[in-house]
Amino acid sequence: MAERPLTLMAVHAHPDDEATSTGGVLARYAAEGVTTVLVTCTDGRCGDGPGGVKPGDAGHDPAAVVAMRQAELEASCAALSVTHLETLGYADSGMMGWPTNDLPGAFWTTPVAEAAARLAELIRRYQPDVIVTYDENGFYGHPDHIQAHRITMAAVEQTDVPAKVYWTTVPRTAFAEFGRIMKELGVEWAEPDATEPQLGLPDDEITTWVDTSRYGVQKFSALATHASQTENIFFLQLGQERFTELMGMETFLRVRDRTGAPTPEDDLFAGLR
Repeated sequence: MAERPLTLMAVHAHPDDEATSTGGVLARYAAEGVTTVLVTCTDGRCGDGPGGVKPGDAGHDPAAVVAMRQAELEASCAALSVTHLETLGYADSGMMGWPTNDLPGAFWTTPVAEAAARLAELIRRYQPDVIVTYDENGFYGHPDHIQAHRITMAAVEQTDVPAKVYWTTVPRTAFAEFGRIMKELGVEWAEPDATEPQLGLPDDEITTWVDTSRYGVQKFSALATHASQTENIFFLQLGQERFTELMGMETFLRVRDRTGAPTPEDDLFAGLR
């Protein structure tokens, strides 16, 4: 009997999240023969509409945004050679404090146990060796990212399937480089507020550094499929080469491990192959 391929599952909040923080690992591991599973929790209805129309503005049609973003998500998965796409279909909650946080069906108001049970079913079906999601703050405090973290960790506890679990992060030195490039390109850049929680981690606390620069074309192409979302335009304006230079290393914090692989490591599957 053939040995089961290794499997990576990435759990993300919205269409386009898969491209920014895990586009490289999804493309790299697919190229290495790993089965890749993307779980997208919300429908993205609080994103920009056609023509850049913002939520709450005249002409913003949530149903049309959902359809557009689903098509973009499928195109992104094709660019990254994702093996399986699963969408949970919860309503995008919008940014923290928006009225959409509390609407019926919003992901933020969905009981964690309910959504975790659905994710646990997918974990049992796909048997991922490695799961990737966000940290407790959803990296930057977005309610849907926080909720994705909560349901993922609850589902992991229920199933006890993955050998390794990671949270996406960014080294603090990368933020400094990002700010430098923004200023170099003439983009207004505000220094982080010292009173706010710092994003990312000190470099020496990051456990896992995965070089995905060989897959910069695919990562850039995946993000380009989501060009309807204005927050992505800056990255696309960098051009493929500069984008890869800036985004070609994807970094993670390992929070669960049954392999005993030493850290720092350069492979999400260290200890499994």
